[in-house]
Amino acid sequence: MKALQLVAPKRLEMGTLPDPPDPGPDEVLVRLRSTGVCGSDMHTFSEGHIAGLEPEYPCVLGHEPAGEVVECGPGVSDLPSGAKVAVEPFVVRADCEFTRTGRQNLALHHAFMGKDYDGALREFAVMPRRNLVRVPDAMTFGDAAFIEPLSVVLHTVELAELRMGESVAVIGAGPIGLIAVAVARLCGASVVVAADRVPHRVRRAEQLGATAAVNVSDESPVGAVMDLTGVGAHVVIDAAGTADSINSAIACLRPGGRMVLVGIPSRSNIPVNFWTALDREARIHVQKRSNGNDHDALSLLERGLIRSADIMSHRFPLERGQEAFEMIAGYRDEVIKPLIEW
Repeated sequence: MKALQLVAPKRLEMGTLPDPPDPGPDEVLVRLRSTGVCGSDMHTFSEGHIAGLEPEYPCVLGHEPAGEVVECGPGVSDLPSGAKVAVEPFVVRADCEFTRTGRQNLALHHAFMGKDYDGALREFAVMPRRNLVRVPDAMTFGDAAFIEPLSVVLHTVELAELRMGESVAVIGAGPIGLIAVAVARLCGASVVVAADRVPHRVRRAEQLGATAAVNVSDESPVGAVMDLTGVGAHVVIDAAGTADSINSAIACLRPGGRMVLVGIPSRSNIPVNFWTALDREARIHVQKRSNGNDHDALSLLERGLIRSADIMSHRFPLERGQEAFEMIAGYRDEVIKPLIEW
């Protein structure tokens, strides 16, 4: 089967992989049709690692896929051939104390698409049935691929325990940050402040309902948050993962505020202003992916409460994947998030 492979840092090439095996018990063969390009893909593409994990070249990136059912293995009878599905990329290999208590994203025995096994930029994948969410036939593959990043943000809101009427600051207005702006508004946040250094991302945050959108090259998000709230935000979401953004996020918190770090830093050791966090009695939560939020994400998309078109800004065929990655690496053409289709 065809696959778009990362053969060296910043270099993707079309290649081939062995055809997939027949699906086993409780497995499904899926013809992949689309995937979003995620910020974590960009870490591996541009920096040669993600959270310190270096790839073995050649490798296949991508973990936001959607596709259609080709064949079901023994024990799977509820998915007809041709059914559209969104694919959850985190595969639980064995149950443990965490999966049994509703924290499947912390499963001790797991594999993640694009890291532990081939990513979504290929033609076919054999997946466990429980990793597939059937979507309506009328839904586009692009919408179905959007379920994965939307699920991540829904878990962010869970961890933040965001309540109606609270104030929110979002530091980093890339795709995840922009989805967070839209979801915070949907949750009834009274104030939403967004911050980024890329002008077209700042403008998109305003379009998605941010009360104020700040270009951090010109002004501090802390000042905007304090002007609008007086004492700081109830919830701050850091979707950038840099030393500057993390410390700005802490400074934006009100006393007793909650912060969720969903952005992935490029290095492990980041200087953090602990005294400011101490003064706020801040509750800081570091997030790992989503946690069974895909059905809620599907519901929001079906009801039109969240629109993938607000985030999925460009579309590319698989053969032009290099162009898609280079576009987002250079923030060109007002790109927010590319979708790769085939």
